[in-house]
Amino acid sequence: MIKPKIVMVGAGNVASHLAPALSFSGACEVVQVYSRHIESALALADRIPGATATADVGAVIPDADIYLISVADDAIAQLAEALPKGDALYLHTSGSVGMESLAGLSERYGVFYPLQTFSRDVELDMAEVPLFIEGSTDEVESEIRGFAGQLFRSVYHADSDTRKKMHIAAVFGCNFTNYLWTLAAELLARDGLPFEVLRPLLEETLRKAFVNSPAASQTGPAARGDRRVIDGHLSLLDGREKEIYSLLSDCIMSRRSNK
Repeated sequence: MIKPKIVMVGAGNVASHLAPALSFSGACEVVQVYSRHIESALALADRIPGATATADVGAVIPDADIYLISVADDAIAQLAEALPKGDALYLHTSGSVGMESLAGLSERYGVFYPLQTFSRDVELDMAEVPLFIEGSTDEVESEIRGFAGQLFRSVYHADSDTRKKMHIAAVFGCNFTNYLWTLAAELLARDGLPFEVLRPLLEETLRKAFVNSPAASQTGPAARGDRRVIDGHLSLLDGREKEIYSLLSDCIMSRRSNK
């Protein structure tokens, strides 16, 4: 079986995990990495046997089988237009951009969206990451599923509307939650305490959310309707922290009163 040749368009957080994982899985041959910043392209290409690097979109290899675009959402369409045209498969990795952003390039295009938070220097087992795909035709989607399944254990179809809603859920469940952890860490640090003291609590909270459900696992003063404790906490806060604490407490109590 001939491995498809892939050009990785982008060298950011997602690409830095995706390109090496695809290469070492044997699913494809990553032949080139493009980035506006040659240092980033070189750093990623150095991790992939046989891959070259370029910062010149005009020097992107013209005969690749797949162009996998992993750049900022607002750069996808413009960058895609600058890529070589032909019968290649054009994919992007965004959860919020429709596959139609690639429609003018070829009849073969789609989405290759791994649902995970990516940091360049934090290792991940990509096989455990759920992948959501969409193809311009059933045949194209079958092709995407074929090579994706050699790396990802869970590959699902998701259209643009579903992906956008999934991305919103991920922002609530990951990005907003991490911001709240940041506030918690800052509060602890003011009294010389490490964020680590919350590890058992946070791990148990996550475990219960999946064993029961997030709604069934809600605890704390707002879940109990304990206004005395809430007011006491608010008296120790100010500014944005006070606003957020008050808003979230009201939201939790509202759900409690509607049960």
